[in-house]
Amino acid sequence: MSLRRYRTLFAGLVCALTLLPWAGVESPYRSDASAQPSAAAIAQYKKKLEEYEAARAAFEAVATPYWESVSEKRRKRFAKRRNKEPIALDDYVLTHPPVYSGPRRPVDPAAPSEEEPERPPVPVVADFLAAAKEQFDFVPQRPRSEIEYKRTYARIASAAGLTRDQAVRVYGFESGGNGEYDVQAGLEYSKNRRAISTALGYNQLLTANTIDILSRKGAAWIKRLEAELPRRKGAAKEALEARIAALRRMTAAARSVPYRWSAHVQLGREPEGLGIHALNLDIDIGPLLQTQKLLDSVLFARAKGYPRPLTAAELEMMNLTGDGNGFDMVSMPDHMRDDVPTSNFFQRRGYELNSVASRNNTVARLLAATDAKMDREEKRAGARGLAAAFPR
Repeated sequence: MSLRRYRTLFAGLVCALTLLPWAGVESPYRSDASAQPSAAAIAQYKKKLEEYEAARAAFEAVATPYWESVSEKRRKRFAKRRNKEPIALDDYVLTHPPVYSGPRRPVDPAAPSEEEPERPPVPVVADFLAAAKEQFDFVPQRPRSEIEYKRTYARIASAAGLTRDQAVRVYGFESGGNGEYDVQAGLEYSKNRRAISTALGYNQLLTANTIDILSRKGAAWIKRLEAELPRRKGAAKEALEARIAALRRMTAAARSVPYRWSAHVQLGREPEGLGIHALNLDIDIGPLLQTQKLLDSVLFARAKGYPRPLTAAELEMMNLTGDGNGFDMVSMPDHMRDDVPTSNFFQRRGYELNSVASRNNTVARLLAATDAKMDREEKRAGARGLAAAFPR
């Protein structure tokens, strides 16, 4: 499987949940004219519908209890971990989820014919830049070269405590090993393709990630830029003052909504949120955002008492699935990883849309597949350049 396909199915999961049509349902849109169906066609449809409904009912009778068990065991594990109680193998569901293999829902021949609507395009870098200018009068200071961004990111990431191995291998996995600082999910190999989500940069931050981080770190970053003002003169000082003023407005907008992921997702769909996302393209703020995304996961694991540094693959699990579910995976002892299905770390709909998690259907296999991708991608020129940028 190509990296693009892997990334599309796994990293683009949040966007896919809101955009994909019904799973296992034939398209209700028909291109034929408005001719009335025959009695035979209607009878055949009703027969197929009965068969479909019977198959789905039989499947749901098995699948619903399975996924309820996954949720209940996850709730109990999290409670045990909060109480510092040991987690055992029987705290996980150890069977794999049932897979629906029956017929698809048939199309009603008597339903009105409609044109299938096109999905709205995912916003891209040009949209983030336009929204930033319109909403906040903000124009990011772009790096003069890719190596300038790499050196800045490497310096900030290293100072924050990220290792070269963590940063380079996650970058390789997320960007295909050659992505530039403005790389977006779906456009890793060609900017003429269609973006699959707003995930942007070396560590593929979604708009909601950028908003979340800015709401927490914006005030500190404003002070960081203000400390640079005495070293700037003339037009350079004026430009920095303008960016600081815009960053204040952006921080206020990020903090204007409740500190909840759902609120950040909603703001990220609006012009203000798209404009905030342009901060990832700024040479001063972008590397801070990209670093903070990984650092949050490292600090989360450390606060939970994780006894050793996260491997790059373990850090990627937290980067992709969220800190709670990711930590649930990476804190598992090695001897249990071969036995625990990956379904334990997903909601039902997410798992059913994610063929990578279902194909690599145990924790050990998923981590091994991630490591194998990283092994390949860190050999590419972009990853080698980032590795060389890290302080020796």
